[in-house]
Amino acid sequence: MRVHHLNCGTMRPPLTPELVAHVLLVETDRAGLVLVDTGYGLADAADPGARLGPGRHLIRPVLDPTETALRQVEALGFAGSDVRHIVLTHADMDHIGGLADFPEARVHLTTSEARAAQQPRSRLERTRYRAAQLAHRPHLVEHSPVAGEAWRGFAAARELTEISPGIVLVALPGHTRGHAAVAVDAGERWVLHAGDAFYDERQLSGGRTPASILLSERSFAHEWRLVQRNHGRLAELWAQRDPGLLLVNAHDPALLRRAQR
Repeated sequence: MRVHHLNCGTMRPPLTPELVAHVLLVETDRAGLVLVDTGYGLADAADPGARLGPGRHLIRPVLDPTETALRQVEALGFAGSDVRHIVLTHADMDHIGGLADFPEARVHLTTSEARAAQQPRSRLERTRYRAAQLAHRPHLVEHSPVAGEAWRGFAAARELTEISPGIVLVALPGHTRGHAAVAVDAGERWVLHAGDAFYDERQLSGGRTPASILLSERSFAHEWRLVQRNHGRLAELWAQRDPGLLLVNAHDPALLRRAQR
């Protein structure tokens, strides 16, 4: 499978380095195009107040229509209808804003995340999930990775063979109730998109991470203990420097640039 690395949403929070919305566009042999997350969409740019709420003033997304997944898919010579599946790491608005641009796509996510987005329990969940993002009633397909097998040291994973062999949903709860990573077999290597399981490469490599990023990560964590556990396993993978694995996340621009190269 061929994997394109896209930035579908530049963000410029105050006192924080510029962030990206790293989205994977996967060309499969039998299932057309598959997106891993969507970043922001055209509707977000048209009506940010209703779609993003007060949180947009904290995140400060640029909302450039040319950065949307739809416009980038079209720029590559495809049609929006060629995107038949979308696999979500989680349902925060900066990850699902583009869903409405692909109304025919089947949207895959963990059962826990689907429940959290549709039936939020805590104040944090009621803040982070925006009903407007799902108002177009996307076709949600729920998966339970805990019923699957281990994958590269992670306890629970499920290969989404109904989409294509070589796409694996890996349970990584912590940032949200049903957060997941998504692994894609790109031939010469696997690409592991860790979503928001970590925010910055330096959290894995031992470098000094900006305090504003650490504060943001902890503020949005559903369960911080699980976030820390995920950091530990991902840091082990990072230290192995396996040429057969490319580890990326949702918001680190340095990781996006490296993957694009």
